[in-house]
Amino acid sequence: MANPAWPATNGYYGVTMRKTIVDVIRIPTRGPGDVAGLIGLIEAGKIKPASILAILGKTEGNGGVNDFTREYAVAALSVALAPYVDLPAHDVEQRIAFVMSGGTEGVLSPHLTVFTRKAIEGGGSGTGIAGKRLSLGIAHTRDFMPEELGRRAQIDETAAAVRLAMADAGIDDPKDVHFVQIKCPLLTSERVEAAHARGQKTVTSSAYGSMAYSRGASALGVAAALGEIDRHVGDEQVLKDWELFSSVASTSAGIELMHNVVIVLGNSDVSASPFVIGHDVMRDSIDSAAVIAALKSVGLGLDEVSDPHAHRLVNIFAKAEASPDGSVRGFRHTMLDDTDISATRHARAAVGGLIAGLAGTGAVYVSGGAEHQGPPGGGPVAAIARL
Repeated sequence: MANPAWPATNGYYGVTMRKTIVDVIRIPTRGPGDVAGLIGLIEAGKIKPASILAILGKTEGNGGVNDFTREYAVAALSVALAPYVDLPAHDVEQRIAFVMSGGTEGVLSPHLTVFTRKAIEGGGSGTGIAGKRLSLGIAHTRDFMPEELGRRAQIDETAAAVRLAMADAGIDDPKDVHFVQIKCPLLTSERVEAAHARGQKTVTSSAYGSMAYSRGASALGVAAALGEIDRHVGDEQVLKDWELFSSVASTSAGIELMHNVVIVLGNSDVSASPFVIGHDVMRDSIDSAAVIAALKSVGLGLDEVSDPHAHRLVNIFAKAEASPDGSVRGFRHTMLDDTDISATRHARAAVGGLIAGLAGTGAVYVSGGAEHQGPPGGGPVAAIARL
């Protein structure tokens, strides 16, 4: 459940009241089950377990249907955090939003990005803080039936969840939303068969193909919620009308759930966070200008990003996709024709290398499969920086 809309101003003085503090920490991992870094920070008092709202991670699986590193990572985190939040391990996922993205091809490095949020003691204050600061909100859709994936039901439910997550984040203006991370389900042969047994037909019988449909429908739900497209988009547009997309959606499909987990990241005047987030849109997989623009949107130049002592850049989040027309800026690419390595893995490696080179680190969050997430062959790119 999302929190009610946050009161943003004092009625007598018109002063913005800061209600929450959002913190974000990037933690390298040695494997999908490695929780030592997170637990070490908890034991050192640097992270309050009760304040953890979301954890995004990159794991070294293949990012496909049979990538069990995602489920393994979530299970390991749930077991490790359970005693700290006084919950059984199987209930931790109801309290903390976990989104694990498989695939660390090339120079991409496995890591976790932990988001915490706590209320400001004493009811909030506007003293000494100017401008909107990083905020995040969480929402979940209901569980989907297999035949609903990739279709209007998933679009509509996702749009409703995005609006709830915006309210939870204290964000009123869609323009203040800079990244919406979604974890969505996929089809398996068992799920397809269960639908057929009830006389229902799924959007596809291919487990791998269903990942694209689920990602695409979820992204269109984000676009509808934020007013980027007409809210009445339907089944016939999913994976067909590529003119419809969101400039801030990042969706990742996995076998480990049957609902959508929605994480809205943006800037809000109810937050007293020391961080801000900004974004741009890559028009293709070699669009370095968009990455630089995203960095500039949070006040970072390349000289500062590459300085290992600056420590202002927290992380970069991006989507990667092999251009569906088989070319990049007029030159043919072969990502779609490789039967040894899937196109999504090629794209993650390419975009990951580009961003890592600019950021000076491979510990960046690059997710493959950008259907309706940015223009065809491109995708959103967002940066979080410390002020």
